[in-house]
Amino acid sequence: MTNLQADHMKLEDTRVTRRYFGKFQRITGYLTKVAATMEAEGRFSRRDIEALAQYLVGLNWTFTALAHKYHFSGRFAHAGQLTFDRIESGFPVYQELLEMANDALQAKRHLGSMPSTDDLKDQMVRVILSEQEIPTKLQYALSQRLYYEELLRGDQFWARNDPQAVWVENKADRRVFQVHWAVYDSQINLPTIYIMDVEDTGRTGLPKDERRWPEAQAHLMAQSVAGLKLLTIAKGFDEDFDDLHPTRLRRFHIGPMYSNAFTRQSGPLREVLEAANAPVGEDWALVWSEEELVAERVEHVKSGWFGSVERQIFARDVFEQGGANLGATRLERSLIMPERPYQALAERNPSGFGDVRKFVVSDSGRVLSYR
Repeated sequence: MTNLQADHMKLEDTRVTRRYFGKFQRITGYLTKVAATMEAEGRFSRRDIEALAQYLVGLNWTFTALAHKYHFSGRFAHAGQLTFDRIESGFPVYQELLEMANDALQAKRHLGSMPSTDDLKDQMVRVILSEQEIPTKLQYALSQRLYYEELLRGDQFWARNDPQAVWVENKADRRVFQVHWAVYDSQINLPTIYIMDVEDTGRTGLPKDERRWPEAQAHLMAQSVAGLKLLTIAKGFDEDFDDLHPTRLRRFHIGPMYSNAFTRQSGPLREVLEAANAPVGEDWALVWSEEELVAERVEHVKSGWFGSVERQIFARDVFEQGGANLGATRLERSLIMPERPYQALAERNPSGFGDVRKFVVSDSGRVLSYR
């Protein structure tokens, strides 16, 4: 517990808390623009972008809700304090999203017992005029109302975002679906998105199959752990469902986030941020990692006395034999950062960053891509 407590930090000061959320509002706002740039480069299809955008926009709404919840941290005794992982991820800890999901279930009841936004504002004006003091309690009540309103609106990125299946095409004797889902990984405190291409040879299309679809959803969610290799996840799914054939599986880690003001990671990226000496709001870098596993051929294996079933044989990284076992066909890392940190990175040119794609973002909405 000691190491865990050292890794996790509470934001106790109002100004620092608001700066933290301001930084993440900017970062999450850039993510969809970066994804669109990847689409323009041919790395993603329109269907991929639609799946990714759902989770990236949801992540923005999650930070919007949490910003309301903790808007008065440090100024009001009962305002609570955000806990985030300052060593591994820079993101809020998993428990924060669990609490947010619980609050969402009760949002309608809370809102029913609260004064309306207009009533709260009227009361604030009366306190300011008659008592000539800052109406902190009323301001806090308004922030909580805005928090529950945001949760009631929905579309946040939750701790678990269950699988959805999108029909792609019919091909010979099978239907092709894209299945996507996401989790906030409790081991690494990072949003993680999965996209799987599946060929379905069942009698009923997967999302309409009352037996297979719940089983497939439960299976995928149980396997959505950062410590599991894509090869393990795909093979397990392939073997458990004889008429579902995963031909491609991708996993996207959004983060870690590096920032001199908040995180305590070690390594060259931290040194780059120190050298950049960027102004408030631009002193950060975000890692975006994509793992991909692709089936290269199909094998037919014996099943029962007379039958056989398809099994996917997946392409492995050709460099695995001399290094770490990635359990994937490909791994690509990208960095998203403002201009000042990128300039410092280019000047220092630390080893290990030559093959990392860099996306340089600006408030104007422009995204530039560099190798």
